[in-house]
This record gives sequence, C-alpha cells and structure tokens, in this order.
Amino acid sequence: MDLFRKKGNLVSLHPAQILVIGFGSLILLGTFLFMLPIATYEEGRGLSFIDALFEATSAVCVTGLAVVDTGTTFTLFGEIVLLCLIQIGGWGFMTTGIFMFIILGKKIGLKERLLLQDSLNVFSLSGVVNLVKRIIVITFIVELIGAITLAIRWSFEMPLGKAIYYGIFHSISAFNNAGFGLEPDNLSKWVGDPTVNVMITFLFITGGIGFTVILDIFHKKSIRRLSLHSKIALLMSLILVIIGPLIILVSEFNNPATIGGLPLGDKLWASYFQGVVTRTAGFNTIDIGAMNLSSLVFMMALMFIGASSGSTGGGIKVTTFAIIIFAFWAVVTNRNDVNIFKRRISWELVNKSLSIVVAAMFFIFLIFFLLTFTENADMSKLLFETISAFATVGLSANFTPDLSPAGRILITIMMFIGRLGPLTMAFALLHTRKEAKVRYAEEKILIG
Repeated sequence: MDLFRKKGNLVSLHPAQILVIGFGSLILLGTFLFMLPIATYEEGRGLSFIDALFEATSAVCVTGLAVVDTGTTFTLFGEIVLLCLIQIGGWGFMTTGIFMFIILGKKIGLKERLLLQDSLNVFSLSGVVNLVKRIIVITFIVELIGAITLAIRWSFEMPLGKAIYYGIFHSISAFNNAGFGLEPDNLSKWVGDPTVNVMITFLFITGGIGFTVILDIFHKKSIRRLSLHSKIALLMSLILVIIGPLIILVSEFNNPATIGGLPLGDKLWASYFQGVVTRTAGFNTIDIGAMNLSSLVFMMALMFIGASSGSTGGGIKVTTFAIIIFAFWAVVTNRNDVNIFKRRISWELVNKSLSIVVAAMFFIFLIFFLLTFTENADMSKLLFETISAFATVGLSANFTPDLSPAGRILITIMMFIGRLGPLTMAFALLHTRKEAKVRYAEEKILIG
C-alpha cells in the first residue's frame, strides 16, 4: 500500500515523500531557531539563513559538517537546540513522532505504522511500535553510559559541571554518529587518550551497527542463531574496523603533519580512531586536511560504504555493499543464485542494492560537478566534501568553512539526500501512481 485515505479523500503521497516533508519541516524549524539572537554569541543577531540552514541540516541529518565553530559560536540555548536536532535526526522524525504518541497515550493507526516501517527500513509491519520503545530504551542506556564515562574522565581536567555537560554533549553526538564537538580541533587534544578513544568509538560503532542488530544480539544470544542481516552487518563491520586503521597507520606513519611526530602508542590510537570513525561519524583526532591523498581516497571509499541499515549512520550501507560483492561473485562464477551463509538472496534484493548504488553515484556526481562551478578548490577536497555529506559522516579536509554560499546550499542538499537515502529521494522525486499495463518483448543488447 502506498496510498492513504484521509476523510474520504485520496492523498497520493508515497511514504518517501512524507519522510522528505517531515525531515524538511524539522530542518526549517532548526533553521529558524539558529537564526534567533539567543542562539549565538553574535551581538544582536543569530546565524544567517544559509548558515543556519546548513547547521540545522547537518544536525538533523546527523552529519557533523559545520560552517561555524560549535563551541565558540553557539550559546547554551543554541547548543541544546543542536543536541535536540541531532537526537531527533538520529532516531528519525517518525520514531520521535511515535514516541510522542506513546507518551501522550494516543492511538497509533495503520498509516503511522506503515510510515514507521518505511522510516526504520524493517521487513514487517508487526511489532514496529514495540521496536520504537526498544530503540528509545537502548538510546538512553547507551548514551547514559557514554555520558557518565566521559564526564568522569574529563572531570580530571575541567570543572565538574563543564565535564558533565561535555560528557552529555559528546555522548549524544557520538551515538547518533553526528560528529559535532565543542572544541575547535574536535577531539585532537585527546589523540592518545584511551578512555576518550574507546568510549567515543564504542558509542558511534553501537549507533552505526543498527537497532535491529543490537536487539537481535540481545534476544538470540548466539551468533549462529542471528538473522542473516545481523550476520552480514557484523561481519562487514568487523572487516572494515580491522582494515581501516591498518591502512591509515601505513599511509600516515611518516606524515609529520598528522601522526608522524607522535609516539608509537599515540600513532596506534590515532590510526585506530580515524580508521574506524570514517565510515559513520565526523569526529577527528588528527588534522584531516593534512592527511596524504592515499588516505583521503581510502577514506572516501569507507564513507561511501557507510554503516548498517536501520542505524544512525549513512552511506550505501554495509549490507548493500556485501550483496553487490556476492552478486558480482555469482555472476563471474556463472552461478544462478546469490548465496550468503547458506542462504539465498533474491535477485529483486540484488536489483534494489544496485539501484541504491547507482542512485548514490548519480547524486554524488551531480553535486560534485556543480561544486566545480561554485568553488575554487582541489578536486580531491571537493569530492571528499561531497562524499562526506552524502554519507552523513561529517569529516572535512578543512574546507567546509570556505564554501561559498552556493556551495553551502549544494552540500546542504547532499546531506539531506544522504540522510533520507538516495533511493528514498529518487522515489520521492519520481513516484507516480500509474502502473505499467504493458510488458514488452525482450531483446538483448551488447554490454561490457
């Protein structure tokens, strides 16, 4: 069902279009709040419309790209607005809406359940409301653990009140894979700190695995009994968590501008952090703009792959990437079926995965191409910024504040597309009620 009836009138809105409207409305609300004088330390005024729109989109889309310094620009009011947008954006506006329905005791109808199913990207309509309740509980538990741990650590070097606030802010930002920090150099001053490195990575890895996987692990309590989705998400995440830090360590080992001058222990921590964070969150403990080109290219690939489906992270998703790889293997080995862990993947799912990749590449190329007209910068920086925005990662090669007004609008659009998903955006733009009534004769063409 993709049409809903309201008071007898047929409302021809696809769920994807409703998601676009919902996220768009939330972004506009955030934009308005950031433009208020009480949101910033600027005398008598808030952010300009374009900057406010950029920051609100980055927060709602849990990206972390910023055209202003968070800690020195926003007042407490502005930072609380930012945190609220991050939390709502991480959950998704439908999850937040259902949560409010539950609190108010309102009935949740079929329309809301269908929208929630589409928003959470789950297979079945059954149990979606209970899933929302579990998502909220998981969020509060994990973020509380992160906030307490970070607050205790930072209490040794800053006043207790500030340490608690820093702990809460960075815990919410990390779990939702947003990457916003309160320090001008993000987390660079703690490059070799075990507590900060471990806790921040724990938070964004947990948020990036996906709520369905977390609940599957909790209920099944055995790897063999996990669903195929959970097995693929965990395996691919583990592989990338191992490969990422190794590549960064090798590529940056002798780079004096990043980790070259650090002690060996700090080099390992920096490589681990930056290799793991690249797929999902925009935190950094080293200067991204000073990294070697080889590192940036590899990081672009990791950002494009992204996190798991149903998570707070972006990208095409690790499960999509895995299906493409296994489908490729099935084709080159002349097999009729795509098999993973002794389970068969339907070709319909393979086609959808291919569509996601094609749509992602199309939007990335389009925004990147337009940026070459509006910005005077190296191609590598423009492409890195574009992929980071699409994957809602938030890493930048020190280029975001230098974006022109037109460039900021383009990156804002890219973040919005990335958060909703390229296929969802394509559905929203191209959806039509007309169904094909004719199936034409098949004919072969030459390819490859």
